[in-house]
Amino acid sequence: MHVHLERLRLTDFRNYASLAVDLGPGHVVLTGENGAGKTNLMEAVSFLSPGRGLRRATYGEVVRREAPRGFSVFTNLQGMAGPADVGTGAGGPEESGARRLRINGAPASSAESLLEHLRVLWLTPAMDGLFTGPRSERRRFVDRLTLSIDPAHGKRALDYERAMRSRNRLLAEGRTDPVWLDGLEAQLAELGVAIALARRELVALLARMIERGQADGPFPQAGFALAGFAEEDEAAVDLEERLLADLRTGRMRDAAAGRTLSGPHRSDLLIRHKAKDMEAARSSTGEQKALLIGLVMAHARLVAEMTGHPPVLLLDEVAAHLDAGRRAALFDLIDALGGQAFMTGTDAAMFEALGTRAGFFTVANGAVERTA
Repeated sequence: MHVHLERLRLTDFRNYASLAVDLGPGHVVLTGENGAGKTNLMEAVSFLSPGRGLRRATYGEVVRREAPRGFSVFTNLQGMAGPADVGTGAGGPEESGARRLRINGAPASSAESLLEHLRVLWLTPAMDGLFTGPRSERRRFVDRLTLSIDPAHGKRALDYERAMRSRNRLLAEGRTDPVWLDGLEAQLAELGVAIALARRELVALLARMIERGQADGPFPQAGFALAGFAEEDEAAVDLEERLLADLRTGRMRDAAAGRTLSGPHRSDLLIRHKAKDMEAARSSTGEQKALLIGLVMAHARLVAEMTGHPPVLLLDEVAAHLDAGRRAALFDLIDALGGQAFMTGTDAAMFEALGTRAGFFTVANGAVERTA
């Protein structure tokens, strides 16, 4: 049986004081007025993956204002390892620490444990500026794509950030003890190369997946390249030695800059419109949206192929700017994955081409009701 959420329960999450909804194995279409809570519900589902969800909100931000004891998200699902009960939550508005996570009634060792049961991917309107926005957003994007096929990537990235902050603090305070700095820089070099190589593998796999697709498909194909650190096909040992040398010789430079200027945290993901051989950032707004949809769908196929299970897709307002033909083609691509997709919109008519392949729900005033 494919991976899907059978039932979802929320307590004090955003505008939902309490919600229990039966979903079933099919796709889920959520319709309602703007501000009704459609995206809030999908954000709750995104908390069934490592990280801070599709809005990158702090846990205090997602707690309903009147709720002093925090939020909870619970689901009964058919997962990659079979049926599972997954619950997560965090404290009230004054608390922003780690969230709690339980799987089948027992505390989970880490958020990465969720990846043993399902992979959650999303596409939101906030991502429309991916090609033209800051490179930090593209790094975050490629890291989330990498995490879906390499569960260890998230911890490596967190450990790298922690070590880099410690080094920056030592340099800012003028504490140049070589023992401390040598240790931190060795850690940064090792983790940094592992991060860079994982990204490089993801980009290569995704490029091959896109090449296997139809060039005349409903969405344009994207070309990729990593720019900055480790953009060349260089061996890991050579990369590590080079980064370590850059860090050690660049201490005075980094101290003056107030930040570390060498490493994978300076990389960028370059994306092109393959058919037009043009930078994605120079494409029209409509072409950029189509490129992004094609990219996310190719990544979903890659995840399904590598894990043996299709991901759960969260597609917020994805149909709003597509004509009827492209909407129908997108729905067919989603259905061909064999998994479950959550989709939102203000008008149920936009999803008519899904027919009986989806359950339709109306969202209003913190309530969700199934419709005919």
